[in-house]
Amino acid sequence: MSSRNDAILDAAAELIRRDGVQRLRLSDVARQAGVSRPTVYRRWPDVYAVVSALLIRRLQDIQPSLDGNDRTALVRAIVATAMRIRDDEVLGGVPLSDLAVRAGYADALRTAIARGQRAGTIRQGRADRIAAMVLLIAQSTAQSNRLVADVLPDRAWRRELATALDGYLRPC
Repeated sequence: MSSRNDAILDAAAELIRRDGVQRLRLSDVARQAGVSRPTVYRRWPDVYAVVSALLIRRLQDIQPSLDGNDRTALVRAIVATAMRIRDDEVLGGVPLSDLAVRAGYADALRTAIARGQRAGTIRQGRADRIAAMVLLIAQSTAQSNRLVADVLPDRAWRRELATALDGYLRPC
């Protein structure tokens, strides 16, 4: 990505942190980035496209490697990603399933699940469906964290998410 694109996305992130995504306007993004509005519009047609590009970049930056075929390592990687999404000032609270698909995370997860199935550490079934469910579990857990923070402090939250994912992925 070009440095100008990075500057625009960095400006959008700063504005989202400060004012929230609902108040984001392309004219404000251009001003914050020090570029003209046409410069922004040539790259992205609307605010949704800027936010989408920003979220994809941030998701790609935080996703850990999904290499290997060990279920336990895969669960740890998914929990780590969910934690970083949960704690990210920009990603937190934004529906991520669509973005995860576009950022390549869903494909990487499907591939990791298929490897684990071949190794016998992950239950059989359609890897794409299992990956979709894992994404939904991790996303809803990350985005609902504030609702249960008094019952599930950080360490318990991580343990319970890992237990849920491990149970779901464990061979029968």
